[in-house]
Amino acid sequence: MAGRLEGKVALITGGGTGIGAATAQRFAEEGAHVVVAGRRIEPLEQVVKLIGEAGGAAEAAILDATDMQAFADLAQDIERRHGQLDILVNNAYSMVGGMIAYTSAEDWHANFRTSLDGTFYGTRAVFPIMERQKRGAIVNLSSVCGLLGAMYTAGYGAAKAGVISFTRTAALEGASHNIRVNAVIPGVAMTPGTEAALPTRAAQLATAAGIPLRRIADPVEVANAVLFLASDEASYITGTQLVVDGGKTCELATGAASMDDFDAA
Repeated sequence: MAGRLEGKVALITGGGTGIGAATAQRFAEEGAHVVVAGRRIEPLEQVVKLIGEAGGAAEAAILDATDMQAFADLAQDIERRHGQLDILVNNAYSMVGGMIAYTSAEDWHANFRTSLDGTFYGTRAVFPIMERQKRGAIVNLSSVCGLLGAMYTAGYGAAKAGVISFTRTAALEGASHNIRVNAVIPGVAMTPGTEAALPTRAAQLATAAGIPLRRIADPVEVANAVLFLASDEASYITGTQLVVDGGKTCELATGAASMDDFDAA
């Protein structure tokens, strides 16, 4: 272990799969005691097992991120048992897609309950603890859908845009207590959700062709960005967003993805 988070206690929501699981493993590799939280115990226990086999420290916690009281209870329990809670990663999300004209109010709000409301609940739960400690780091997971429009993702994109705005305000409110709040904005990463949306190799290659780096991210590549912002290496960084998207959002059109056509000519 390199020890970048040595002595830290971290809570990661949505930690059973994908980016959350990769983040939990990277945090543990760097010396943190990780509380891996989510709705289903089986994937959480699998992540804890992998961390333990690698020599790290972790525990699983059942959490519905849409339950404000449950979030508060978990944060207080972690502080009571460990004496501290240094890092929160608000990674849990929900996505219900559909065209705007055919999206029900229920489906619209479903996009907000975990991604945005859960981020608020988590931040609200840990702020008093971190204020008493006079230190803390919160990393919120947004999405490139919160930066740019994408068909079928009106609700999800609006929620993730809200996460970015919320991050800025939380950073301002936490600054006087030495609480840093930042956001990581992933592009396409090969998570279970992505695999479900792109079930064939052809679909995955087509998606990768539209990314300047020409590939879909491994979740650990996003986790490394979360790790940096959570660590003391980012001690003077707060209220900002780190985009991890292979260059997708820096491009005005699709030119970089089709340069081979020019090279061939």
